[in-house]
Amino acid sequence: MTAYIKTVERGEAVPTEVSFRSGEARLAGTLFHTARPAQAVAILNGATGVPHSYYRHFAAWLAREKGIACLTYDYRDFGASAKGPARTSRATMADWGVHDQFAAREAAARMLPDLPIWVIGHSLGGLALPFQPNPGQVARMITVASGPVHTSDHPWRYQPVARAFWFLYGPLLVATLGYLPGKALGLGADLPAGVYWQWRRWCTSRGFNAGDFGTALPLPDLTGVTAPITFVAIEDDVMVPPAAVWRLMRYYEGADRQQRLIKPAEFGLKRVGHIGFFRRDHVRLWEAVVE
Repeated sequence: MTAYIKTVERGEAVPTEVSFRSGEARLAGTLFHTARPAQAVAILNGATGVPHSYYRHFAAWLAREKGIACLTYDYRDFGASAKGPARTSRATMADWGVHDQFAAREAAARMLPDLPIWVIGHSLGGLALPFQPNPGQVARMITVASGPVHTSDHPWRYQPVARAFWFLYGPLLVATLGYLPGKALGLGADLPAGVYWQWRRWCTSRGFNAGDFGTALPLPDLTGVTAPITFVAIEDDVMVPPAAVWRLMRYYEGADRQQRLIKPAEFGLKRVGHIGFFRRDHVRLWEAVVE
């Protein structure tokens, strides 16, 4: 692991590039911090296909306004952590959700020891803590638009989009190219084939990822997380609707669980959707959730 902590003015959030290992992979990220002593350190586990740079405004706000240092990073073979073409990657969604997220948590604990550890998970980022070692290490958790979604959960107007992605052009492109060309499709970034295929299996299976328990995924510890958790659902999220977010609560039976439904109209917004919570101009949403 490498990290260089700069000297900064009190209250100013400064990003520092860091890297750390996850098994044979080396992950790249950014640690946001200020000169004042941090109250905690948060690991921000991103959504599938969303580069960690997207979260920089939220992470800087968290450090500056809340005194919570924040580590953002990219999963293996993706974004700033990519070492070659996506078609050469053998990464899976389990690698990202279990091994890389745990490695980030361990890295944050080494960078800023003796601080309470928070986990903030966006979509995929909130699903996997029960599958990771030492889930009791986490002192606070917030999940945003995260849940075990099935294709039948989507609103009717989004059903054709989702089913085409899972059953038509998605499988065809991945089988032909050896990766999902996310950039060309306007989905943000290219994804390794193994990530797409496992993601597809989970979102088109009634048991979500239960079919992988004990094989591709460790058995989950449903009572291992005892920290307070806030489950944030977005009213107009067609990708992971609120009902799927509330379903995630079953994975965290040992935690003090709270629900928070974000209604865009209550904040003077027309829409938020699956990705919009972390937009730089949505500070009012952050203030409503991070207490």
